Amino acid sequence: MRRPLPHVPRRTAALLTAALASLTLAAGTAVADTPVPVEFGTDYHDPVTAAPPISTPHTKACEVTVAQAQFKDFTPYTGTYTPPTGCGTPGRWSKVVLRMDGSVKGRQYDRLGYLDIGGVQVFRTSTPEPSQDGINWSVQKDVTEYEKTLSSAQSVDMLIGNVVNDTYTGVLDVKVTLTFYASVHHRGADAPDQVIPLSNGDSVTTGASLTVPRNSERVLAEVYATGSGGGCEEFWYSATTPDASYSCQGGDAGPYREVRVSVDGKVAGIASPYPNVWTGGWSPYLWSVIPSPTAFDVRPLTFDLTPFAGLLNDGKAHTVDVEVAGVPAGQTGWSAPTDVLVWQDAHKSVVTGAMTSYEKDAPAVGSTFTDDSLRHLVTSGRDHLKVSGYLNTSHGRVTTTVERTLTTAIDHQWTPDENTDNQTGTWTDRQLVTSNGHLTRADRTYSLDGRSTIDSANRLRVVMSLADRARLGATRIDDTYQGDATFTLGVAREDRHAVATTSERYRLSGPGTCYDHTLATEQGVLTKDVHRC
Repeated sequence: MRRPLPHVPRRTAALLTAALASLTLAAGTAVADTPVPVEFGTDYHDPVTAAPPISTPHTKACEVTVAQAQFKDFTPYTGTYTPPTGCGTPGRWSKVVLRMDGSVKGRQYDRLGYLDIGGVQVFRTSTPEPSQDGINWSVQKDVTEYEKTLSSAQSVDMLIGNVVNDTYTGVLDVKVTLTFYASVHHRGADAPDQVIPLSNGDSVTTGASLTVPRNSERVLAEVYATGSGGGCEEFWYSATTPDASYSCQGGDAGPYREVRVSVDGKVAGIASPYPNVWTGGWSPYLWSVIPSPTAFDVRPLTFDLTPFAGLLNDGKAHTVDVEVAGVPAGQTGWSAPTDVLVWQDAHKSVVTGAMTSYEKDAPAVGSTFTDDSLRHLVTSGRDHLKVSGYLNTSHGRVTTTVERTLTTAIDHQWTPDENTDNQTGTWTDRQLVTSNGHLTRADRTYSLDGRSTIDSANRLRVVMSLADRARLGATRIDDTYQGDATFTLGVAREDRHAVATTSERYRLSGPGTCYDHTLATEQGVLTKDVHRC
């Protein structure tokens, strides 16, 4: 990801020129004995997050190194993956956990990266910006759903695009491993029978050809949609309509974005993108210890395409397109690599079916702009999709209905010079899947509240809060970040006199489950680490 040099005196110049329980960062959990300095120094605490660690079974474990590289430019790492021996039947493990360990020092931007195995994107990540003395970080992700891909030898492609020169000295040194846990009595996870990649690396999926097994009875698409690259689409939620005088224009839709998956030209799924803030976004000192939610383990958007399975099972190739609606024509900045996950009927070679109903609203997007001493743009949006279809499976006719509703509410205020730039945003993404009377609910709410000011001494202050909340069946997740960072613009790094207080609280509750973890930092020192469950 490219952003401007820190001396650029406005956040708007940065705009123009520049997980769930699956994420853990290994940096120790003890609160440091180091006294809190009055400002950031050349060294500070390694990245940490309040998210829970991945639970693993008490069975035999086998580790395989998948990739090990130093990323200095835009040359991908290529290699070969071979499944382990001695941990049970390949493809029938109880759990598979990916771990990426990284280190970087000196000066470097945040960078976006991916890992493909057998063409399947199994991991997408961004990197922390380093201290001068260097940091280490580690990310974990449960990748059990890809176990069929991992059951045989596969090609490996990994890239974290980077630039290293006399100014940007940080080399990204990373190692990726997979740990496989044997299954003792039965298969531990309901993993798909096939994972079909529709794109590689950073591409946006358009015009992809998809042919699924003719006995498919459940079909999901996973889209790793990310706005990045330092331009307006990295900060898409800040874009304005053409009538609003602001440095990032977003077309008639302003900041409204939604991710759509289409099958043969028909919209088959909709989702709200998560407002990712990478570790250089707004102010790098906000994220120098605690990253924003999902920044290091970019969560894919999931689309349930099962009502289309009757059509897809005809043995023919079908066209799949992924679109980020709201992006002005010709404007780049989004990546949307896509995998299709398929579950097959083990007792029937051909599963027939059909779509029975289809309801798709036209997105309702509206905005109101007021041009005064404080410019003000209010944007609202809503979209709705409901699709039903049936399949004649070996265990009877199964009717599936997928209903999804998206809402957007963004309030953006700024002064003409953009030295004051404040905005709030709330996005909801509510999905209800009904399969023969069985209901599965997945409701997500994302929120962002960012307030940026530059004073007469050229001190940039950003006060930021982010929240990632979800209700997944009976499970509730609440991941909330808050930060307040200030530094002087237009000076050498050692003269910025940067200060910041940040905190994160991650709460997880459900039947028999309680997790509540809070972290806090000051000037890069971990000052609070509290578990309440």
